[in-house]
Amino acid sequence: MRAAQITRLDGPGSIEVVELDDPRPKDTEVLIDVHAAGVTFPDVLLTRGEYQLKPEPPFILGCEVAGVVRSAPDGSGFKPGDRVAAFPGFGGFAECVAVDPALVFPLPENMSFTAGAGLPMNYLTVHFALTRRGGLRSGESMLVHGAAGGVGTAAVQLAVALGAQVIAVVSTEAKAETARRAGAQHTVPADGFRAAVAELTGGRGVDVVVDPVGGDRFTDSLRSLAPEGRLLVIGFTGGEIPTVKVNRLLLNNISVVGVGWGAFWVPRPGYLREQWDELLPLLTAGSLDPVVGSSFPLENASQAVLELAERAAAGKVVIQVR
Repeated sequence: MRAAQITRLDGPGSIEVVELDDPRPKDTEVLIDVHAAGVTFPDVLLTRGEYQLKPEPPFILGCEVAGVVRSAPDGSGFKPGDRVAAFPGFGGFAECVAVDPALVFPLPENMSFTAGAGLPMNYLTVHFALTRRGGLRSGESMLVHGAAGGVGTAAVQLAVALGAQVIAVVSTEAKAETARRAGAQHTVPADGFRAAVAELTGGRGVDVVVDPVGGDRFTDSLRSLAPEGRLLVIGFTGGEIPTVKVNRLLLNNISVVGVGWGAFWVPRPGYLREQWDELLPLLTAGSLDPVVGSSFPLENASQAVLELAERAAAGKVVIQVR
């Protein structure tokens, strides 16, 4: 099989497409012929050896895929020919991958493999963030940083599907258009977003802030919260990990909430299927449909990861394997 492999830890340029033997699945694993693979920010960090998991090179990138089941063990709930999405963790940038059945999910017939490859990590992360950690309710308002990226567009779509009003923070007009495609009712520029949010909300602020960026926006995000508002910390694509002066939390009874989806589900692998089953009606109805910005052939996997590394992505970046 062809696979995009990391051979050294010096960034996306170290990705090489090579020929390898097909994986030999364990008796308990589902073997999937991969049609498309999603690119995520952990892929960027893995190319630099900066992710919390540090596999030794060589290894295959790719933690989310969509494709067709080649083989499956009895009792797994899957059979050859099933259309699926999956969260293999590693190995997705390849023509074939073996995955634990708990991390494999039925893909609706109305959804393409390209769209399906953008679901597992981003949509399950934001589902955990908005429903379990943030307690987002219909009628509330939400501010989304990095709203044109994979996590951002997923957060916008799910929040709208849950009945929230969404303000998207973006850096360019092209990214504003991507956020609007995802369903954002308002877009505001990253520079001066606090004043723009105050104007849009009549000075009240928003109920929830989704922040996968971190960095120097953090304090103004806190100041943009309404009384009893929640700031959801998802990641730090901006590089800098901000600090909190906790006296700010007292002023309006606001909360800073950690969203460690991986830390939560790893000891509870069955939770992922519970999440998928909750999202499945929205996927089938078309309410959730990843906004794909760029698509690259497997041979250009390094360019796909570089687009994320340079924060140039508008929408989900996907690698077409077949």
